Amino acid sequence: MTLALANTNPECPARDVFTAALGRLPGAGAVAYARARAFDAFERAGLPHQRLEEWTCTDLRVLMRAVLPLAPLPDVAALVRAKAAVAQTALEGAAKLVLVDGVFAPDLSDLAAFGEGVDVKTVPEFLEYPAGADLLITFATDPMISLNAAMVTDGVVVTLGDGVALSPPIQIIHVATQALSSAFTRSHLKLGKSAQATLVESFVAADGASAYQVHDAVIAQIGEGANLSHLRVVADAADATNISSRIMTVHEKATVSSFNMTYGGTVTRYQGFITLAGARSELSINCVNLLNDTQHGDTTLVIDHAAPRCTSEGNFRCVVDDRGHSVFQGRIIAKAQKSQGTMMTRALLLSDEAKADNKPDLQIFADDVTCGHAATSGALDDSLLFYLRARGLPEKEAQALLIQAFLGEAIEEIADAGLREFVSARVARWLETRR
Repeated sequence: MTLALANTNPECPARDVFTAALGRLPGAGAVAYARARAFDAFERAGLPHQRLEEWTCTDLRVLMRAVLPLAPLPDVAALVRAKAAVAQTALEGAAKLVLVDGVFAPDLSDLAAFGEGVDVKTVPEFLEYPAGADLLITFATDPMISLNAAMVTDGVVVTLGDGVALSPPIQIIHVATQALSSAFTRSHLKLGKSAQATLVESFVAADGASAYQVHDAVIAQIGEGANLSHLRVVADAADATNISSRIMTVHEKATVSSFNMTYGGTVTRYQGFITLAGARSELSINCVNLLNDTQHGDTTLVIDHAAPRCTSEGNFRCVVDDRGHSVFQGRIIAKAQKSQGTMMTRALLLSDEAKADNKPDLQIFADDVTCGHAATSGALDDSLLFYLRARGLPEKEAQALLIQAFLGEAIEEIADAGLREFVSARVARWLETRR
């Protein structure tokens, strides 16, 4: 009989990955100290596991197992493949900022598209400033945010001055070109008073990229009276892992409209920590997850009503086929008076083995609030399906029409017609690939 020792502590190699990467990580002095502290915080916690309430349905010790080494710096061949991926992903007229394997690619980006009043820097440039280490503050007691702070190699820092209205969307495109490697990126967006911008984030794989890991974070400061439209689309390789965090502070009378769609990657986790820090700020957030095969998609949100008379509204739709597993965890924390918060999550299960875990949650610490949440899951309506089949539609086309109608309420919340079309085209592409 042959005995083998089980790897019961798969996050141990992360120390080796961090040590090996130190020569490539930008910043010294206070930045290096901040990195070391962040990694120590991660190492104390290790990869999140099911015994942690926030991660109970997404056990990274099982699903991810280990942190992969940093991807090599992109060479000419990698940039050529990345360029082809960018051409298929870029929005027409957008101001593109492209990160290839976690490294900013100026030749694939459109820095000239940003006009007066907009400042764009890369993370290595920003870390050279006296306050550069502030970018690595973890902001939350989450081990994956700490790991991101410790390992970040690049990203973009975009600042809009007071009153600046940027007409072209800012599109940050993350392109993976390698296999069995990881990329760590962190970006910062700051909108001044009464500024306006649209941010689009895209995650894609170039030809040949497989089994890679994406570790990304975006920190956003939305100034008084500012307006941000945010769209995020994850279309990673089928065997990729994507762990992304969004930390957003919304100030007085500011408005944020956010939409997230995931239809790529084998394991994805999108976690948002949003603080409504100024009175009368407003948040609208919609998510769509399209999962099949054995995909695991997790959306976890914490919305903190820290100032009075703030409003938040969330609408989440998941379509799960084959043996896919959808996870939604949403928490509204109503600390201030006159808070209004609603959260609805619905899951559509297309097979007997599909699984959905929905967990909306309210924490109320004020006595004058209006808050509510609901969660449902179920299958396609057989009577509606029969109605469409009786009128000559093939089964797959009939199912596609019902699925599109199910998702439509969330997609219609995207105000810009071009962005709605961008998302709808990707939904149609996913439906075409269903077996």
